[in-house]
Amino acid sequence: MKDFIEGEDRTLLERHGLDSFEALWALQLFAVDEPNTASRGGWSTVYRLDLDGTGYYLKRQSNYLTRSLHRPLGEPTLAREFRNTCRYQRLGIPAMRSAFYAERRICGERRAVLLTRALDGWRDLDSYLLNWSKLAAVQRHAIASACGVLARCVHGQGQVHGCFYPKHIFLQPSGDAFVAQLIDLEKTRPLLFGERDRVKDLEPLLRRASTWGDDDVACFLTAYLGDARQLGYWLQRLTARFKDKAGRS
Repeated sequence: MKDFIEGEDRTLLERHGLDSFEALWALQLFAVDEPNTASRGGWSTVYRLDLDGTGYYLKRQSNYLTRSLHRPLGEPTLAREFRNTCRYQRLGIPAMRSAFYAERRICGERRAVLLTRALDGWRDLDSYLLNWSKLAAVQRHAIASACGVLARCVHGQGQVHGCFYPKHIFLQPSGDAFVAQLIDLEKTRPLLFGERDRVKDLEPLLRRASTWGDDDVACFLTAYLGDARQLGYWLQRLTARFKDKAGRS
Protein backbone atom coordinates (compact mmCIF):
# COMPACT_ATOMS: atom_id res chain seq x y z
CA MET A 1 0.00 0.00 0.00
CA LYS A 2 1.31 3.44 -0.94
CA ASP A 3 1.90 6.07 1.73
CA PHE A 4 -1.12 8.34 2.10
CA ILE A 5 -1.21 11.96 3.18
CA GLU A 6 -4.39 14.03 3.17
CA GLY A 7 -4.05 17.22 1.15
CA GLU A 8 -5.55 19.41 3.87
CA ASP A 9 -2.92 18.19 6.37
CA ARG A 10 0.13 18.02 4.11
CA THR A 11 1.36 21.59 4.60
CA LEU A 12 1.07 21.42 8.40
CA LEU A 13 2.84 18.06 8.60
CA GLU A 14 5.59 19.21 6.23
CA ARG A 15 6.15 22.37 8.29
CA HIS A 16 6.82 20.22 11.35
CA GLY A 17 8.85 17.61 9.45
CA LEU A 18 6.23 14.95 10.14
CA ASP A 19 5.20 14.03 6.59
CA SER A 20 6.93 10.61 6.53
CA PHE A 21 6.60 7.21 8.17
CA GLU A 22 10.08 7.50 9.65
CA ALA A 23 9.41 10.86 11.31
CA LEU A 24 6.08 9.78 12.81
CA TRP A 25 7.53 6.47 14.00
CA ALA A 26 10.46 8.17 15.76
CA LEU A 27 8.41 10.98 17.31
CA GLN A 28 8.60 10.97 21.11
CA LEU A 29 5.10 11.21 22.63
CA PHE A 30 3.24 10.02 25.72
CA ALA A 31 0.71 7.24 25.11
CA VAL A 32 -2.89 8.05 25.98
CA ASP A 33 -3.53 4.54 27.32
CA GLU A 34 -1.85 1.19 27.90
CA PRO A 35 -0.54 -0.54 24.74
CA ASN A 36 -2.62 -3.36 23.27
CA THR A 37 -0.63 -6.55 22.79
CA ALA A 38 -1.11 -9.44 20.37
CA SER A 39 -0.62 -13.12 21.06
CA ARG A 40 2.49 -13.29 18.87
CA GLY A 41 4.33 -10.41 20.47
CA GLY A 42 2.82 -7.54 18.51
CA TRP A 43 1.70 -4.26 20.01
CA SER A 44 -0.43 -1.22 19.20
CA THR A 45 -0.28 2.17 20.94
CA VAL A 46 -2.18 5.47 20.63
CA TYR A 47 -0.69 8.94 21.19
CA ARG A 48 -2.03 12.49 21.19
CA LEU A 49 -0.32 14.99 18.87
CA ASP A 50 -1.03 18.75 18.72
CA LEU A 51 0.36 20.92 15.94
CA ASP A 52 -0.36 24.65 15.85
CA GLY A 53 -3.78 24.22 17.43
CA THR A 54 -4.76 21.18 15.35
CA GLY A 55 -5.21 17.93 17.26
CA TYR A 56 -4.43 14.45 16.00
CA TYR A 57 -4.25 10.90 17.28
CA LEU A 58 -1.25 8.88 16.18
CA LYS A 59 -1.48 5.09 16.22
CA ARG A 60 1.65 2.97 15.85
CA GLN A 61 1.73 -0.81 15.49
CA SER A 62 4.31 -3.54 15.21
CA ASN A 63 3.26 -7.07 14.16
CA TYR A 64 -0.29 -6.29 15.29
CA LEU A 65 -2.03 -8.19 12.53
CA THR A 66 -5.46 -9.31 11.41
CA ARG A 67 -6.11 -12.15 8.98
CA SER A 68 -8.87 -12.65 6.44
CA LEU A 69 -9.69 -14.75 3.38
CA HIS A 70 -8.22 -12.03 1.19
CA ARG A 71 -5.12 -11.63 3.36
CA PRO A 72 -4.42 -15.03 4.96
CA LEU A 73 -0.88 -14.02 5.96
CA GLY A 74 -2.25 -11.03 7.81
CA GLU A 75 -1.95 -7.26 7.63
CA PRO A 76 -1.75 -4.48 10.24
CA THR A 77 -5.17 -3.78 11.72
CA LEU A 78 -4.45 -0.12 10.97
CA ALA A 79 -4.50 -0.93 7.25
CA ARG A 80 -8.10 -2.09 7.55
CA GLU A 81 -9.07 0.94 9.64
CA PHE A 82 -7.44 3.28 7.13
CA ARG A 83 -9.32 1.72 4.20
CA ASN A 84 -12.55 2.02 6.13
CA THR A 85 -12.03 5.71 6.89
CA CYS A 86 -11.55 6.26 3.16
CA ARG A 87 -14.68 4.23 2.36
CA TYR A 88 -16.79 6.15 4.88
CA GLN A 89 -15.58 9.46 3.47
CA ARG A 90 -16.34 8.32 -0.08
CA LEU A 91 -19.84 7.19 0.95
CA GLY A 92 -20.55 10.37 2.91
CA ILE A 93 -20.84 8.64 6.31
CA PRO A 94 -19.81 11.01 9.13
CA ALA A 95 -16.71 9.52 10.76
CA MET A 96 -13.11 10.06 11.80
CA ARG A 97 -10.78 11.09 8.97
CA SER A 98 -7.28 9.91 8.18
CA ALA A 99 -4.49 12.45 7.72
CA PHE A 100 -1.60 10.01 7.10
CA TYR A 101 -1.06 6.28 6.67
CA ALA A 102 2.03 4.22 5.90
CA GLU A 103 3.50 0.81 6.67
CA ARG A 104 6.95 -0.76 6.49
CA ARG A 105 8.67 -4.14 6.88
CA ILE A 106 11.72 -3.59 9.07
CA CYS A 107 13.92 -6.25 10.71
CA GLY A 108 11.20 -8.88 10.53
CA GLU A 109 8.55 -6.50 11.86
CA ARG A 110 5.46 -5.25 10.06
CA ARG A 111 5.06 -1.69 11.25
CA ALA A 112 2.25 0.74 10.53
CA VAL A 113 1.31 4.29 11.48
CA LEU A 114 -2.11 5.94 11.18
CA LEU A 115 -2.67 9.63 11.94
CA THR A 116 -6.27 10.77 12.31
CA ARG A 117 -7.84 14.14 13.07
CA ALA A 118 -8.92 14.50 16.70
CA LEU A 119 -12.61 15.21 17.23
CA ASP A 120 -11.99 18.23 19.43
CA GLY A 121 -15.23 20.00 20.26
CA TRP A 122 -17.14 16.71 20.16
CA ARG A 123 -18.20 14.49 23.10
CA ASP A 124 -18.74 10.76 23.07
CA LEU A 125 -22.16 9.39 23.95
CA ASP A 126 -20.71 7.65 27.02
CA SER A 127 -19.99 11.03 28.63
CA TYR A 128 -23.61 12.10 28.12
CA LEU A 129 -24.92 8.83 29.53
CA LEU A 130 -23.09 9.41 32.82
CA ASN A 131 -25.49 12.26 33.63
CA TRP A 132 -28.39 11.23 31.42
CA SER A 133 -31.12 11.73 34.02
CA LYS A 134 -29.99 15.34 34.59
CA LEU A 135 -30.41 16.32 30.94
CA ALA A 136 -33.60 17.98 29.78
CA ALA A 137 -35.94 15.66 27.90
CA VAL A 138 -35.61 17.69 24.71
CA GLN A 139 -31.80 17.30 24.85
CA ARG A 140 -31.99 13.56 25.54
CA HIS A 141 -34.33 13.05 22.61
CA ALA A 142 -32.15 15.17 20.30
CA ILE A 143 -29.09 13.07 21.19
CA ALA A 144 -30.94 9.77 20.72
CA SER A 145 -32.31 10.99 17.39
CA ALA A 146 -28.82 12.01 16.20
CA CYS A 147 -27.60 8.49 16.97
CA GLY A 148 -30.52 7.06 14.99
CA VAL A 149 -29.79 9.28 11.99
CA LEU A 150 -26.13 8.18 12.09
CA ALA A 151 -27.08 4.49 12.20
CA ARG A 152 -29.50 4.98 9.30
CA CYS A 153 -26.72 6.60 7.26
CA VAL A 154 -24.30 3.73 7.95
CA HIS A 155 -26.79 1.02 7.04
CA GLY A 156 -28.25 3.03 4.18
CA GLN A 157 -24.81 3.04 2.56
CA GLY A 158 -24.59 -0.74 2.90
CA GLN A 159 -22.19 -0.85 5.84
CA VAL A 160 -22.15 -2.49 9.28
CA HIS A 161 -20.05 -0.63 11.85
CA GLY A 162 -19.44 -3.69 14.00
CA CYS A 163 -18.79 -1.74 17.23
CA PHE A 164 -21.73 0.64 17.44
CA TYR A 165 -21.06 1.44 21.09
CA PRO A 166 -21.61 4.71 23.03
CA LYS A 167 -17.85 5.29 23.31
CA HIS A 168 -17.54 5.24 19.51
CA ILE A 169 -20.34 7.74 18.79
CA PHE A 170 -19.29 11.40 19.03
CA LEU A 171 -21.80 14.23 19.21
CA GLN A 172 -21.85 17.97 18.77
CA PRO A 173 -24.72 20.45 19.31
CA SER A 174 -26.14 22.02 16.16
CA GLY A 175 -28.80 24.56 17.06
CA ASP A 176 -31.55 22.73 18.91
CA ALA A 177 -30.38 19.38 17.50
CA PHE A 178 -27.19 17.30 17.54
CA VAL A 179 -25.00 15.82 14.83
CA ALA A 180 -23.07 12.58 15.29
CA GLN A 181 -20.13 10.74 13.79
CA LEU A 182 -18.19 7.53 14.39
CA ILE A 183 -14.71 6.45 15.36
CA ASP A 184 -13.10 2.98 15.51
CA LEU A 185 -13.81 1.67 12.02
CA GLU A 186 -11.61 -1.41 12.23
CA LYS A 187 -14.51 -3.89 12.22
CA THR A 188 -16.64 -2.20 9.57
CA ARG A 189 -17.78 -4.53 6.79
CA PRO A 190 -20.44 -4.58 4.06
CA LEU A 191 -24.03 -5.16 5.15
CA LEU A 192 -24.67 -8.61 3.66
CA PHE A 193 -27.55 -10.15 5.60
CA GLY A 194 -30.18 -7.43 5.58
CA GLU A 195 -32.27 -7.07 8.70
CA ARG A 196 -30.21 -9.60 10.66
CA ASP A 197 -27.07 -7.50 10.22
CA ARG A 198 -28.92 -4.31 11.10
CA VAL A 199 -30.34 -5.74 14.33
CA LYS A 200 -26.97 -7.19 15.27
CA ASP A 201 -25.32 -3.80 14.75
CA LEU A 202 -27.87 -1.81 16.77
CA GLU A 203 -28.45 -4.11 19.73
CA PRO A 204 -25.08 -3.46 21.48
CA LEU A 205 -25.80 0.28 21.56
CA LEU A 206 -29.18 -0.14 23.21
CA ARG A 207 -27.74 -2.68 25.65
CA ARG A 208 -24.94 -0.33 26.70
CA ALA A 209 -27.13 2.79 26.77
CA SER A 210 -28.97 1.28 29.73
CA THR A 211 -29.94 4.70 31.09
CA TRP A 212 -32.11 5.37 28.03
CA GLY A 213 -35.79 5.25 28.83
CA ASP A 214 -38.56 4.01 26.54
CA ASP A 215 -39.02 7.49 25.05
CA ASP A 216 -35.29 7.76 24.28
CA VAL A 217 -35.27 4.37 22.54
CA ALA A 218 -38.38 5.34 20.60
CA CYS A 219 -36.68 8.58 19.45
CA PHE A 220 -33.61 6.62 18.37
CA LEU A 221 -35.58 4.03 16.39
CA THR A 222 -37.95 6.56 14.86
CA ALA A 223 -34.96 8.54 13.55
CA TYR A 224 -33.32 5.31 12.37
CA LEU A 225 -36.43 4.06 10.56
CA GLY A 226 -37.51 7.43 9.25
CA ASP A 227 -40.98 7.08 10.81
CA ALA A 228 -42.70 5.21 13.65
CA ARG A 229 -44.74 2.69 11.67
CA GLN A 230 -42.35 -0.21 12.30
CA LEU A 231 -41.34 0.89 15.78
CA GLY A 232 -43.08 -1.98 17.61
CA TYR A 233 -41.65 -4.61 15.29
CA TRP A 234 -38.07 -3.36 15.70
CA LEU A 235 -38.44 -3.13 19.46
CA GLN A 236 -39.45 -6.80 19.45
CA ARG A 237 -36.52 -7.80 17.24
CA LEU A 238 -33.98 -5.94 19.35
CA THR A 239 -35.44 -7.19 22.62
CA ALA A 240 -35.32 -10.76 21.33
CA ARG A 241 -31.65 -10.42 20.43
CA PHE A 242 -30.87 -8.81 23.79
CA LYS A 243 -32.48 -11.73 25.61
CA ASP A 244 -30.67 -14.21 23.39
CA LYS A 245 -27.30 -12.57 24.16
CA ALA A 246 -28.09 -12.52 27.88
CA GLY A 247 -29.00 -16.22 27.78
CA ARG A 248 -25.65 -17.13 26.23
CA SER A 249 -23.56 -15.17 28.73
